[in-house]
Amino acid sequence: MSGPLVVLAGAGTGKTRAMTHRIAYGAATGAFSVRHVLALTFTSKAAGEMRARLRALGVPGVQARTFHSAALRQLRYFWDAFAEGPFPELLGQKAGVLSRAMAEAGFEVEREVVRDVAAEIEYAAVSMLAVDDYLAQAAHRELPPGITPAGMEQIMRAYSEIKSRRRLLDFEDILLTLTGLLATREDIAAQVHEQYRHFVVDEFQDVSPLQYDLLMRWLGRRESLCVVGDPAQTIYTFAGATDSFLLRLPSRLPGAQSISLVRNYRSTEQIVQAANAVLSHTGRTPLVLRSTGRSGPAPVFTEYADDQAEAEAVAARIAEEISRGRRASDIAVLFRTNGQSRAFEDALGARGVGYVLRGGERFFARREVKEGIALLRASAARLAPRPLPELVGEVLDAIGWAPRPPSGAGASRERWESLDALVGLAASMQEKSELPVPLQDFLSDLADRQEHQFAPPVNGVTLASVHAAKGLEWESVHLVGLSEGLVPISYATTPAAVAEERRLFYVALTRARTELSLSWSLARQEGRRSRRSPSRFIGEMQSAHGASTRPAGQRAGTRNPRARTAPVRCTRCGRTLVTAVEQKLQRCGDCPGEVDANLLVALLDWRREQSERLRMPAYMILTTATVNAIAEVRPRTAAQMDRIPGIGPVKCEQFGADIIALVEAHSGSM
Repeated sequence: MSGPLVVLAGAGTGKTRAMTHRIAYGAATGAFSVRHVLALTFTSKAAGEMRARLRALGVPGVQARTFHSAALRQLRYFWDAFAEGPFPELLGQKAGVLSRAMAEAGFEVEREVVRDVAAEIEYAAVSMLAVDDYLAQAAHRELPPGITPAGMEQIMRAYSEIKSRRRLLDFEDILLTLTGLLATREDIAAQVHEQYRHFVVDEFQDVSPLQYDLLMRWLGRRESLCVVGDPAQTIYTFAGATDSFLLRLPSRLPGAQSISLVRNYRSTEQIVQAANAVLSHTGRTPLVLRSTGRSGPAPVFTEYADDQAEAEAVAARIAEEISRGRRASDIAVLFRTNGQSRAFEDALGARGVGYVLRGGERFFARREVKEGIALLRASAARLAPRPLPELVGEVLDAIGWAPRPPSGAGASRERWESLDALVGLAASMQEKSELPVPLQDFLSDLADRQEHQFAPPVNGVTLASVHAAKGLEWESVHLVGLSEGLVPISYATTPAAVAEERRLFYVALTRARTELSLSWSLARQEGRRSRRSPSRFIGEMQSAHGASTRPAGQRAGTRNPRARTAPVRCTRCGRTLVTAVEQKLQRCGDCPGEVDANLLVALLDWRREQSERLRMPAYMILTTATVNAIAEVRPRTAAQMDRIPGIGPVKCEQFGADIIALVEAHSGSM
């Protein structure tokens, strides 16, 4: 129980159960005391679920927290021992301070650019890169539009100066400050080592260098570490996460044991097969999931004329599911980017179907939730014991709760759903006890949930990006907007970036327990010319299982008039090429191209010159992906230029002669 252990746990294989039972078993056998255990997760929801399961197993004293929550708790505790003055103010959002820093550095402040600059600052922090170290890498990174490496240096130094002047700490500062403290103050490190002696870490494939460094300082010279993760679910490399710590831990901690969990208890056999099909193209040996044999309907693939048609059809299907008895909270609509949610919000609202935006307003920040908790606290002393849901429902009746929801959508429906979530949580607590649960226990549970932002489930259809859906599951999942450019996203131009998009798609598939539908549209708006094509991942799934696309309105069993014959295949690996880009290059996104390095350098120099001459960003001349494609195809005629993704008639006329001349000048330079 005390040695290092690496658990490779595939999607739906019961890793939370394995972790909590390991802790409970260790406590029951006397292998360790629960007060010396620190369980670390990446989300407040996961930490809350772990605490709830441990309470049910009879071990309520375990500290289960996110990295940031645990670090902040320790930093507050030791602050007076190493610092002067009051504890700094926590900076929840970077946007305001960062906008000021950019303005002071002389940059125009635009929301999208501020967001991208914030992401770069966070990447540098979690990668433990000082400004000078980051600048050494910046030339090889896709920086925000209009921001040069020198500009990033100005902004980063201005942002740091403002934080120091105002005594502010952002999320990354919490980890950095504690890491530095433990590295320089042996007395404080000794106190932490005395308190926490056994560590369990969930989602270890998502740790950043900064989090790993902090974990090693927490661990010290001990070896009681259990990590759980899945390389196939590494989807945050853009934020500094890497699965290398998970895969290399056995070599870094001699004597570490490794076990694999591959039996998927969540999804039907059909969904497990679909997920395995997508993962088989990763180029590495993945954990191959095994189903429990539970059967269900095959995944449904549907193509729509435009985005509006897709949203309305998905909403209609969801309304039908609910009419058949499925709870709205057991259904999710997942998309690649948050900007795709609006059409589905409108379509569900028009049908009177309640929905919840994952990653939207925090549950405990809602006005009606605050009112409800305050009223419950005020009523606790005067109410006689009885079944908890009856008691909570009676109290909340005074501010708008009723056994049945109001008709239609809107603010009144949203208010009722928030209050109903509190009643539902009370019912869930009561189900676990034969005696009436005291209201005070319920309030204590709410306080714990509020502290860690572990919201109870709200009975509405979940709308979420795939990133926000990580760690969650539903009976029915609708994956929407699955066209090239969205899945994989258009800026995923390297094999590594496409591989991450594939893992993200795998995560989306494995959120479904029983039903899975996948859809895309051919155009953004009605009447527009069809320019989109389905994601390459769709073609892989269909090829593996002989499935076909059902155009909107077509019933199962009828012939698909859009079905293609004689598929174009990759000249390297033989895989079916789905997208126009792949077909132009005659290879799939996973197979590396043979790029002429000398030509590539010349093209990049030429692009920079054109950027300066025309006074426009380099990516507006040609994107980096297009430049790479030119260095791969090496066109010498206008017809060959047509094979270059990203070069249309206008760019061909404007730059074609220059490009062909560069190719001719570097012919034979391979």
